[in-house]
Amino acid sequence: MIRLLAFAFLAAFALPAAAATGAYAPQLVMIGPVPLDFVLFAAVLLCVALFHHYTFQVAVTGLVVISLYKIAITGLRTGPGLAGFFAHLGHEWVLLANLFCLLMGFALLSKHFEDSNVPAALPKYLPGDWKGAFALLAIVFVLSSFLDNIAAALIGGTMAGVVFKGRVHIGYLAAIVAASNAGGAGSVVGDTTTTMMWIDGVDPLDVLHAFVAAGVALAVFGVIAAKQQHAHQPLVREAGAVAPVDWARVGIVAFILAAAIFANVVANLRFPAALDAFPVIGVAVWAAIVLSAPVRKPDWHLLPGNLKGTIFLLCLVMCASMMPVEKLPAASWQTALGLGFLSSVFDNIPLTALALKQGGYDWGFLAYAVGFGGSMLWFGSSAGVALSNLFPEARSVGQWVRHGWHVAVAYVIGFLVLLATLGWEPHEPHKGAASPPAATSPAH
Repeated sequence: MIRLLAFAFLAAFALPAAAATGAYAPQLVMIGPVPLDFVLFAAVLLCVALFHHYTFQVAVTGLVVISLYKIAITGLRTGPGLAGFFAHLGHEWVLLANLFCLLMGFALLSKHFEDSNVPAALPKYLPGDWKGAFALLAIVFVLSSFLDNIAAALIGGTMAGVVFKGRVHIGYLAAIVAASNAGGAGSVVGDTTTTMMWIDGVDPLDVLHAFVAAGVALAVFGVIAAKQQHAHQPLVREAGAVAPVDWARVGIVAFILAAAIFANVVANLRFPAALDAFPVIGVAVWAAIVLSAPVRKPDWHLLPGNLKGTIFLLCLVMCASMMPVEKLPAASWQTALGLGFLSSVFDNIPLTALALKQGGYDWGFLAYAVGFGGSMLWFGSSAGVALSNLFPEARSVGQWVRHGWHVAVAYVIGFLVLLATLGWEPHEPHKGAASPPAATSPAH
């Protein structure tokens, strides 16, 4: 249902505008009002949903088919044929490289965190019954307000795997992803989309009220998911002494995260163009992993298993990047609400860029919509894909929607509460305003 809503929105409103970028206008093949590009991408997503045991093969095949179609028939915004395709790759490779480095690197980070014994020590500080499961989601929410959402989701998933003895309900996994995405919605250092707004000149205070919607959403999906988890597997408190915390590993986790944030801050202050030309953050993460290896050896054997899920995500991101989404409907709260659903199947970074170019949005509403919307499907955000590498049973759209239905409900309720309390207040054009740098990572 979510996919159908998203594509209905796309078909009705987001049809391409020729020469929107001032470059080549792709020669689209239309099926009724819908470009064939979207039909092909919808087929890939449908096959991912139906054949969740073969998602890797589906994603790779889909990327090959869509790439050949764009090369041979329509071309891309960067030009026709192979030249246009390689020019597009040249534009996208930084994002893809950063995502690759972060997904692979944060898998090692989450293992460091697990082996630090902090998750094992956590239950004695959490409330009993379902309230403990809710408190863990609240911790993820807070972490994500200043950390990368992939890291927050993996840390939350690692803690959940320990305190629930590996029996984590799919609805609760969806809630962990939702908490990691909601937590950064109102913070310009909590999510790539909000950082994009800040760098583009949006006042940080203009996105802060997204926390109203995000907080309401957390209360809705968090309580339901916590009760799901408690019925499935209650929080387990270890009898007897828990192994002491390995503070060296805790320090390594902090060092890796700090390296990512520091690299982004320095790049924005000194070399802002470098962020578009080189995967600064991903390289910084791996530099920190290598430098800390003599202190505690990373669990390198995790990387081959994580590679498949990482390539799967990159294939979907690359497919989405080739879709001819050049124009959004007129800015309104209805459009912002629809973009949240669209964000569950399309990369929210280009959607945010289009909205910034168009202007006229209430940026808090937009930040909440594009930041939280990807939580509605497991592959809708990089946090969801990263968590599915820890819990492969989550790679089922049907199971995710069936058990994680509360995420979509919470999204709508949070949005409507924000609309009813603060109202839709479109902001004046922000171009030319001060645009201070921010620290976050390029992940959905």
